[in-house]
Amino acid sequence: MKKIIPILSILMLLSFGGKKEEQIIIPKEAIRFRVIANSDSKEDQQVKMNVKKGIQKELYESVKDAKTIMEARNITQEKLGDYQVLVQSLLKEQNQKDTKVDINYGQNYFPEKEYQGVIYPEGYYESLVITLGNGLGKNWWCVLFPPLCSLEAESKEQASEVEYKFFIKDLIDKYLK
Repeated sequence: MKKIIPILSILMLLSFGGKKEEQIIIPKEAIRFRVIANSDSKEDQQVKMNVKKGIQKELYESVKDAKTIMEARNITQEKLGDYQVLVQSLLKEQNQKDTKVDINYGQNYFPEKEYQGVIYPEGYYESLVITLGNGLGKNWWCVLFPPLCSLEAESKEQASEVEYKFFIKDLIDKYLK
């Protein structure tokens, strides 16, 4: 009996402890997308997130049908002017029309990032980088191609559409009304 308890304990640990969240690994042939805020002020960070949100859909639509990184590269490079116009329009909507915008496509520096337990090393990566103002603020980045940004955004959107109900509250409402 004394031998069975440790064996059962080990089996339980293995069965419950072995599950991990699904990790997103960036492929070697990828194009990253980054938005850098003017500063770390609350307002500048909000402007950054609004620009990110406003352009992310356009970026996704642009490269969603690309089958290869070369196709995604060509599309992204051809649309740089359109992206510039869109970002300036998004800034104007936020009363930030005087904010300088720099859009760069090429090999750009990315700081180390930890996401869902995976550490993505710093380095120079093929990317589309949008720098707002002085570019001294915190940044946001993800993978444009393959479209991992959009997959993450879609899964969050779907999760936010879930309606949560509380069983006890429903019972109380049912019998007290």
